Amino acid sequence: MNKEFPRKIHIIGSVGSGKTTLAKELSEKFDIPYFELDNVVWIRQNSGDSRRTDQQKVDYLQNIILTKAWIIEGVHNEDWVAQSFSNADLIIFLDTNYFIRIYRIIKRFTLQKLGLEKSNYKPTFSIFIKMFQWNRYFEEISKPNFYNNYGKYKDKLLVVTSKREILKKSISNK
Repeated sequence: MNKEFPRKIHIIGSVGSGKTTLAKELSEKFDIPYFELDNVVWIRQNSGDSRRTDQQKVDYLQNIILTKAWIIEGVHNEDWVAQSFSNADLIIFLDTNYFIRIYRIIKRFTLQKLGLEKSNYKPTFSIFIKMFQWNRYFEEISKPNFYNNYGKYKDKLLVVTSKREILKKSISNK
């Protein structure tokens, strides 16, 4: 890694891997705006969320990518996010342990239902169950797809199992 911290960062990982927490911390520390891919997919409204069209997602993401600095985080690695990976200075893959992610899903849902943690969506039991399904899908399908499609960016790919590893690996690469 360069001495200066990268200004265009894409963070990918499963539900509960720590993407949003890491993005917020890096955003604050390096004064780089961060964007959640879920908010690129969904138009958030008080009356309920509506899904953007494929073209709207691409256009919205393109507008972010064209700025001078950004942190994009999300689980998505489909074709519509390819430009984000290719334009990133650094791709951080949070490969957090599967069972840690399960614990975090349960903890997050509980805190959201108690009103102790904010969410971009209404924390329903249905979404809670879907998070476990999405976690399994990521492990079995999305993770291999990511490496097949974006492994070519290995020179700017940092795979870590926790936030603490980022500092360790960036120091050892100097």
